[in-house]
Amino acid sequence: MSDNDNESGVSGLGWFLAGLGIGALAGVLYAPKAGKETREDLVASAMDAKDKAAVLAQQAQDRAAVLAAQGKQQMGEYVDRGKDYYDRGRTQWAQYVEKGKGLVQEHSDKVSAAIDAGKEAYASTTTGESHS
Repeated sequence: MSDNDNESGVSGLGWFLAGLGIGALAGVLYAPKAGKETREDLVASAMDAKDKAAVLAQQAQDRAAVLAAQGKQQMGEYVDRGKDYYDRGRTQWAQYVEKGKGLVQEHSDKVSAAIDAGKEAYASTTTGESHS
């Protein structure tokens, strides 16, 4: 049993040393850069991000200008259309008012004629009765 335990210990130690070597190699390969290089990379990344942000901001500003121009154009069209509707409505209203005035005058003339006819009929009946 002690031979078996001894072999396991040597075998386990071998695997431990192999893992330690592989870990050290991986650490060297993936070790972070020197402080100066890291700072330079961070500055470069920050500058890239700033440039991308500036490009995106310019694109957004350009798009907003296009949309504002389209909005102004559409608003002008709506204002013109509204003025047309207003003018048409005003013209129709004036026509209706004139037509109404004409109807009132026509009925007024008829009423006046009826009143005059009534007066004449009354006058002819009252004078005719006095003479009889």
